[in-house]
Amino acid sequence: MGKIIALANQKGGVGKTTTTINLAASLATLEKTVLVVDADPQANASSGLGVNLQEVDCSLYECLIDHADVRDAIYTTDIEGLDIIPSHIDLVGAEIEMLNMENRERMIAKILAPLREEYDYILIDCSPSLGLITVNSLTAADSIIIPVQCEYFALEGISKLLNTIKIIKQKLNPKLEIEGFLLTMYDSRLRLANQIFDEVKRHFQELVFKTVIQRNVKLSESPSHGLPVILYDADSTGSKNHLALAKEIINKNKK
Repeated sequence: MGKIIALANQKGGVGKTTTTINLAASLATLEKTVLVVDADPQANASSGLGVNLQEVDCSLYECLIDHADVRDAIYTTDIEGLDIIPSHIDLVGAEIEMLNMENRERMIAKILAPLREEYDYILIDCSPSLGLITVNSLTAADSIIIPVQCEYFALEGISKLLNTIKIIKQKLNPKLEIEGFLLTMYDSRLRLANQIFDEVKRHFQELVFKTVIQRNVKLSESPSHGLPVILYDADSTGSKNHLALAKEIINKNKK
């Protein structure tokens, strides 16, 4: 039975999509079967995994709005064992189109239910908002990874996200857990980065991943080549960080 993990933070630019792409690629490298669900209209996870958005006939949008068969929306990637359901810019309007639909908060859960048996991990890349698609993603998920950027306003907005998680647990998905807080864009030379690290650790203790994602040029470059960093430069710090994160998640879920 596969585990569904949403990556969410309504603050943009915290490394959510980068983490989704590279964690998925690392899990697949460690011989897990992985499906990425791109639930962000910007479709950066799709292009970052080499999907040509011009050639996509069936995306998450068609599954939600036209009730297309989810298997028609699954595309393979350059990494064996890693598939993706791409996004589409039309997803921007999907929230309005979904308003009159029955069980509108559970539509992604319904789409992904038959795929749980086929994948070890399903990772949902959420958009940087707390709209209906993100609510759908959190309702479908077993757990949530919250990327936190090691910068001044890092903790701003986390209380809002935690409040949303609390509401979703109460009303829609009582089994939703926090998989962990992931510190991203970490630069050990900066005093501020270390202060943020200490503060997040103090607040959330055991919920903070031991692995930290460091600032890394190769990690920033790889999406423009449509490749996860492990294929772009396997020896880079970014690649090693995400492999360590994948191992940490696998070990955590063995228990």
